Formats: sequence, structure tokens, C-alpha cells
Amino acid sequence: MTDHAFSAAERRAVYRVIAERRDMRRFVAGATVDEEVLGRLLQAAHAAPSVGLMQPWRFIRITDGGLRRRIHALVDEERLRTAEALGPRAAEFLALKVEGILECAELLVVALGDDRARHVFGRRTLPQMDLASVSCAIQNLWLAARAEGLGMGWVSIFDPDRLGALLGLPDEAQAVAVLCLGPVPEFPDRPALELDQWTHGRPLAEFVSENSWPAVTLSDRLGPAAPH
Repeated sequence: MTDHAFSAAERRAVYRVIAERRDMRRFVAGATVDEEVLGRLLQAAHAAPSVGLMQPWRFIRITDGGLRRRIHALVDEERLRTAEALGPRAAEFLALKVEGILECAELLVVALGDDRARHVFGRRTLPQMDLASVSCAIQNLWLAARAEGLGMGWVSIFDPDRLGALLGLPDEAQAVAVLCLGPVPEFPDRPALELDQWTHGRPLAEFVSENSWPAVTLSDRLGPAAPH
């Protein structure tokens, strides 16, 4: 512990919001998000770290109902194509609820900015760090939303070129996320894809090694995984 540490209660709150964040697909119909709260969430996203302080994120708030329905149609088309690509798991995938675009209180599209190519600092050998930076902003928003009692779902099932054309994005920009945000009926105690028996999270020990790529996992050294 250092002099810069938060209080015990504050630390517990940080770890709690991380543990209880969920990718939400079900929202309370007809609910709204207070404008002041939405402003706080976007400010939290904007406070994210970015490589070279490039701030590559762009947020588009969708307030037009017709546009929301067209975005949903694009996502639904890709949902069917994804099912086809999954082969024997197609029917199982189609039974999943994978988005809440028409039900959520707020719909946001997050895009990579059109001026990011000029940023070289930290991107000369890893140009994808612009996407990594945007992902940090989305995670900030996600955690802040959970702290405010709101659910958020990240939808990535869409053709970015078609969504970009629909929203009038310049050629150099790229849509990377459709975010569904708003009040939810409940926060499940486990990820939805686990509850739906689609897949299961793996323990931390399978993802940590020392000094080189592991020949075996380190489960015996790190102990059992913490519960979700």
C-alpha cells in the first residue's frame, strides 16, 4: 500500500464495478437516461488513456428513430450471416439475444477518427493502438454506466463500411461499436453467454506466464479462479 492508494471502501467500489459489469442485451422498454448522467458517462469515456494522447474516439448519439431501425436492420442482416458462418451452431446462435438496439434508452455508435493516420507516436509498429485506445474509452463508459446503475451492451455484429455510409462517416473513419445503454431489469451474476450455455470463461491462470510463452498453464501457482 502506498500513500496514493484510495481508501478501502473506494477500492472495494472499483473492484466491485469491474466484477459486476456485464454485456447487456435486455433493457427496460420506454426508459430514459438523464442528460446529466449521459454527460458524465461520455466524460468518463473521454478520460480514457490513449496512445500518444491521440484521442481517436468519436461518439455519435442516435436520436432519430428511423435511423435506429436502419442500424438494427444492418445488425440483423449480419446476425444471419454470422449464423451461416457458424455452421453446426447456427440454430443455437440464432436463439441467442445478441443486442438491444430497439429497446435501449440510448444508442451510441463509436468510431475511429478520420485523422488518426497522422499520429505516429506509439503506432509506428503497432498501428492498431488506435483501436486499443478506443476500447479503453468504451470500457470506461461501461464501468461508469454500471456504477450509475445502467446497463450497456457492445454490439459488433455489423458491416463497418455499410454503417459508416449510413452515418456519413468520412473515408478514413471507421465505426467499431454500437453501444446499447439504459436501465435494465437486472444484472445477472454471470456473463450472458455463460447463462445461455454458449461458452464459459476460463481462469486467469491460463493467461499468465513468466518470461516466455508458457509450455503449461500456471494454475498450480495462481490457485483457483475467482467466481464470476
